Amino acid sequence: MSDPTPESQPELKTRLRELTTEVQELYLLDKIPWVIGYSGGKDSTATLQLIWWALSKLEPEQRHKVVHVISTDTLVESPVVSAWVSLSLDRMRNAAGKQKIPVVPHQLHPEITQTFWVNLIGRGYPAPRQNFRWCTERMKIQPSNRFIRNVVRANGEATLVLGTRKAESARRAGTMAKHEKRRYRDKLSPNSKLPNSLVYTPIEDWTNDDVWLYLMQVPNPWGHTNRDLMTMYRGATADNECPLVVDKSTPSCGSSRFGCWTCTLVDKDRSMEAMIQNDSEKEWMSPLLDIRNELGKLHPDTGKWDDHDRRDFRRMNGRVQIYETHDGSLKPIPGPYTKQWREHWLRRVLETQTELREDGPEVARNIELIRIDEVREIRRIWLTEKHEFDDSVPRIYTEATGLPYPDDTATNSVLGADEWDLLIEVCDGDDLMMELVSRLLSTEQQYLTMSRRIGVYKALETLLSRFGYQNQEEAIAEAREHKEQQQDIDQLDFDLPEGAGVRP
Repeated sequence: MSDPTPESQPELKTRLRELTTEVQELYLLDKIPWVIGYSGGKDSTATLQLIWWALSKLEPEQRHKVVHVISTDTLVESPVVSAWVSLSLDRMRNAAGKQKIPVVPHQLHPEITQTFWVNLIGRGYPAPRQNFRWCTERMKIQPSNRFIRNVVRANGEATLVLGTRKAESARRAGTMAKHEKRRYRDKLSPNSKLPNSLVYTPIEDWTNDDVWLYLMQVPNPWGHTNRDLMTMYRGATADNECPLVVDKSTPSCGSSRFGCWTCTLVDKDRSMEAMIQNDSEKEWMSPLLDIRNELGKLHPDTGKWDDHDRRDFRRMNGRVQIYETHDGSLKPIPGPYTKQWREHWLRRVLETQTELREDGPEVARNIELIRIDEVREIRRIWLTEKHEFDDSVPRIYTEATGLPYPDDTATNSVLGADEWDLLIEVCDGDDLMMELVSRLLSTEQQYLTMSRRIGVYKALETLLSRFGYQNQEEAIAEAREHKEQQQDIDQLDFDLPEGAGVRP
C-alpha cells in the first residue's frame, strides 16, 4: 500500500513518518499480542488507522502477531453510533483479510445479568448518577477486562493500545502523566488494574485539531469514511458547526461525545438533542430521548435529582438507613424502584420498541431497545429474588407488544396471579404486610421443590427480621432513633481521668 499522506501537509507527513516508525518498532519488539480499544469515535478511529497504516508498510512475513480490536456494545448505545460501529467492524474484518493485515475485530457485550435494563428494571437500581455510577463498571469495563485477561491467560502478556489524549481534560492529562513516570519501557506504561498488561497511547500528545486534520487528510484503510464520521459529530453539535479541518488554524469539531442513549449522568443529553434537531432523518429517536428524560427526573424548581417518590424507603436488603440533610433533619436513604415503577419501565421500553418497529423508518424496523434474554432475566429476578409470584412479565410483554410471550417455561409454582390478587384483597392496602407475606409464601414455595428443606426456618426468620415492620413510619422512626443514638455516642468525651472506671 502506498503512503497515504498528501504532499501538501509536510509537517503532518513528518510527524506520521516518526509515529509509523515508532509503531513498527514496538510491534516488532516482541511476540506480545496487541489489543486496541475501538469505540468508533474520532480518537479511537485515528489510533486504529495509525496502527493499520504502520502495519501495512511492513513485509507480510513481519506481521507476525495478531492485533485484536475490541468494541464494547452496552446494548443501550446511541442507535446511530451502534450502527456506525457495527458496519465499521464488518468492513474492518473484510479489509483485513484482503490486505493481509493481522487485525481481528471483536464486538463485546456485558453479561446478561449485568445489562442496563436487567439492573434497572430487574433489580430496581435507580438511574445512574455521579454518586452512584453503577453502569460503567458492569457494562463497559468488565467485558473489556474479561477479554484482555483471556488474552493474557493465553499469551502471558498483552499490550493495550488506547486513543486517550492529554488534551481531553486536565484530569486525563494528570492521570497519563502519572502513568508516564512509571514507564519501564519506552512509550509503554504498566496497567495498574490488569496485571501483565502494558498500555500504549500513540496519540497522547495530539489535540482535537490534530485528530481531525489527520482523519480528513489520510483515508480510512478499512473502507469506512472519515467524512461521514465528521458529519456524525457535526449532527451531535448544538449549533451544527463542525468545519472541514484543512490546517491547524481551522477550529475543529470540539468536544461532541457519544454514549448510551439512557445516560443520566448529565442533566441533558445534548448530543442526542442536537441530532434530532439537526437531522429530520433522526427525529425518530425522540421517543428514546423522552424515556431518557423521564429516567433522569429533575425537580422543576431546584433542578436537582428527584426520584424518591419512585423508590422504596428501604435499601435492597430491606434495611432502613438514615442520612442527614443540609438543614440537619434525618431522612431515609431511598432504595430500589418499587414494583410499580419497575413494571412501568418494562412496559414503557417495550411499547416504545413496538411503536418504532411498526411506525418508525426503515432503520428502526428491527431495533432492539431491550433483548428478549434480558426480559427473561428480569422475569427470573422478579420471581426468585423479589418473590413477586404474580409473574407479571409475560402479561406486560403481551400487552405492550401485542405478541405472545416467547417463552413457555413453567414456573413450577402453585402461586400465581389469582393468589396475588387474593393477597392484595386480604392485606387491604397494607403494602408492607403485602410484601412480607408474599415473600414468606414464595420462600416457602421455593423450599417445597427441594429434596431437603434445611435452611427454610432461617430464611423465614431473616425475612421477618428485615421486612417485618408494622409500618413505614415505625421503620423510619426506629432507624432515626438509632442514628441519633450513634451521633450522641460519637460526641461523647471519653478522655477520663487516669485510673477512672478501672477496677482493681
